[in-house]
Amino acid sequence: MAGSAEELTALLDLERLEVDLYRGAQARTERQRVFGGQVAAQAVVAATRSVDGDFALHSLHSYFLRPGDTTVPIVYDVERIRDGRSFVTRRVSARQHGRPIYYMTANFQVPEGGLEHQDGMPDVPAPEDGIPLRELVRRQGADAEADWVREWAALDVRHVGISGMGIPEDPAHPAQARIWLRVAGDLSDDPTQQTAAFTYASDLTLLGAALVPHGITIGSPKLQPASLDHTIWFHRPFRADEWWLYDQFSPFAGGGRGLAVARVFTQSGELVATVAQEGLIRLHDGRAS
Repeated sequence: MAGSAEELTALLDLERLEVDLYRGAQARTERQRVFGGQVAAQAVVAATRSVDGDFALHSLHSYFLRPGDTTVPIVYDVERIRDGRSFVTRRVSARQHGRPIYYMTANFQVPEGGLEHQDGMPDVPAPEDGIPLRELVRRQGADAEADWVREWAALDVRHVGISGMGIPEDPAHPAQARIWLRVAGDLSDDPTQQTAAFTYASDLTLLGAALVPHGITIGSPKLQPASLDHTIWFHRPFRADEWWLYDQFSPFAGGGRGLAVARVFTQSGELVATVAQEGLIRLHDGRAS
């Protein structure tokens, strides 16, 4: 994955092969499959490059179809579904070895005014009062910390709490998790780079919220986890390299799957995005996905 902001920026700089056809490089990694956030972020870049600069990405809906191969590049094919005066729609297919591994439908809108309201931001400690995720990983040993630095150091993650530990227990909402997050370095002012970097980071911890009531972490050897789909609604422009609160909760888990939803707030309390994901949280029993 990306061990620095510079590596993340390089990942998001796609090679243009032809009109609406791009190739995305791979990061150095010891993972056996491509991180879903990387594929989604590169697809955002590919889709945005086909759209006039007056339009801004307001939603994406996607499915992870097959595990990505970390040893070969990913090809992104953009299909121009609709071009309207206020909205445009793109569909992106990410392929390896001649087969699709990921599909995204992205919608863009010319910014306009209108009715407004938003949820309030929860009362949480400031980012500097959160526990750096690297410190939590360090408790698992030097090898775990080295792996975190190599794979994820592009992101600065501060743990705020989970249900029963930092967040009061609520029987009506048993699965909650909150973190502060930002890219650990400066990105450019390019809105596409900021949006794609956020998309990358949005896949890091979300599925873990579905595990909170069960006392299992996403890295447990008991678990077979995988992102199945991923949706983001972008409400307002914001920067991925400035602190944002990831207020995550899981309303349901069952059938080997968990659903997680998150509200994204800036430090000033603006609700800037909403994210939803369903993922595989199957306990190992020998079946294949």
